[in-house]
Parts: sequence; C-alpha cells; structure tokens
Amino acid sequence: MPTTYKVLGQSKPSANTLTSLYTVPSSTSAVVSTLTVCNTTSNNDEIRIAIRPAGEAIADKHYIVHTVGMPGFSNYTYTLGITLATTDVVSVFSLGGYANFNLFGSEIS
Repeated sequence: MPTTYKVLGQSKPSANTLTSLYTVPSSTSAVVSTLTVCNTTSNNDEIRIAIRPAGEAIADKHYIVHTVGMPGFSNYTYTLGITLATTDVVSVFSLGGYANFNLFGSEIS
C-alpha cells in the first residue's frame, strides 16, 4: 500500500457557504495530520470544520469545530490525526469569507 504525503486541499470559501475542502478519492483512504486556518484581513470571522462520512448529508454530529471566532490577521493550527475512508469529505465554512483553509496529510492506496 503506497502512501503519498501531500497537500490534501486548499480553499478560501465564499462567505456563509459550506465548502468541500477535500474528498477522499475512490480506492483510497487518508490520514489528515494538520489543518491550518488563516485570516488574511483585518476583519473578524467565524469558522466551522466538519468531517462527513461518505454519502451522509451534513448534520450537527459532523462538526469538529463550530462557530469559532477568528480575529483579523490571526492563524489557527489544528493537529488532527483523523483517518478517513473512501469518499469521506472534509468541509469548511467561513462566515465572512475571510478565512483560508489548508489541509495536509497522506493518502493510502
């Protein structure tokens, strides 16, 4: 089983829009090691992060971060170690559209 270490996803979602940051490819599993969030503006923001198993509609049970305030020009780093199966989805949300999300980890095929 080859393992590929990589940037799994990068996104600056539109304001008030839940956005898929990463979907595990078919015939692959993944380990998410780190998620960074960066607010590059002086505006305050609120963020959300969800992990959704394949085929499930988003629900409260999927959120690992919900409505966390993010001051202007700030950065958050989440060290996760979350394992994901084929077609699981990592979704992100920025209330004001000011936050950038970067996801790092490995894919196992």
